[in-house]
Amino acid sequence: MIVDLRSDTVTKPTAGMLEAMTKAEVGDDVFGEDPSVNTLEAKAARIMGMDGAVFCPSGTMTNQIGIKVLTQPYEEVLCYKGSHIYRYEGGGLAGNSNVSVRLLNGDRGRISIEEISANINNVSDAHHAITSVVALENTIVREAGSFYTINQIAAISEFARSKNLKMHLDGARFFNALTETGEQANDFGKYFDTISICLSKGLGAPVGSVLVYKKEFEYKAKRMRKAFGGGMRQAGFLAAAGIYALDNHIHRLKEDHVRAKKLGEAVQNLSWVKSAMPVDTNIVIFQVGDGLTPEKVLAKLNEHQIKALVFSTTEIRFVTHLDFTDAMLDKCLDVFSKIKF
Repeated sequence: MIVDLRSDTVTKPTAGMLEAMTKAEVGDDVFGEDPSVNTLEAKAARIMGMDGAVFCPSGTMTNQIGIKVLTQPYEEVLCYKGSHIYRYEGGGLAGNSNVSVRLLNGDRGRISIEEISANINNVSDAHHAITSVVALENTIVREAGSFYTINQIAAISEFARSKNLKMHLDGARFFNALTETGEQANDFGKYFDTISICLSKGLGAPVGSVLVYKKEFEYKAKRMRKAFGGGMRQAGFLAAAGIYALDNHIHRLKEDHVRAKKLGEAVQNLSWVKSAMPVDTNIVIFQVGDGLTPEKVLAKLNEHQIKALVFSTTEIRFVTHLDFTDAMLDKCLDVFSKIKF
């Protein structure tokens, strides 16, 4: 039995999702004629309480389009120092939007009004970039799936708008956060100008993310998708997977969280683990013991067909997902207890 905990992107389509894909109505989406894509975009916008949406191949693309439509060259984005848009998108903010980034420390990635306020540049001082966007991430991948509540987001949004700043949300694992808080997705739209939602992580679609936005950004968002190479033709086969995911896979995310917390509890008691972050959703991050490297630990796990990810020079990451079962969890717990260094 191979256990793959490298990411929740490794999932395969379920039987129901595959059936939905094979039955999808399709057309040329660049002409706006794919009915399944149109349905997905309308559904995502409605779920998030926003005006419109554009379906893209990846979450990196939706994030990059979101920042692009909200900024002008020589402006600056405020975000957490470990945020995905900064660390894991290939320098796209600089290359695609010609913007600089001001990195904030945050509390397990959750940046505060105080940090934002202290880092807004004086627009009248030509020495500094113009601060234009506050970008949040929910959940926060570098911090083991920590998350903001809607009250925290509402306060940040109100302050940002009082300073004429726009708001972007990298919601790659947005529904994981809602699974823990019990909040409603359509209450969030009013606090952001653009929101990126990933369908191919915990929701289990094989490909795709959606950028939802305010009406004023519709034309530019679709134009930027084309410019970034994201215009797809008969994309309805992929959109159908996204529709199925939104209809069927949100409610089951709690199962992933329960299993992740059991993994987190287990690693805290292992001799070869120095420390572990709190597990809030479906991500487990732990620091290996003194004298060990993540690579050495992964090699031992690989001997038992357990795959994980090196997350830093001292850290390993596990991510649970819909293809990680109770039997796989039991195998991991058994293997962990037997590994010696």
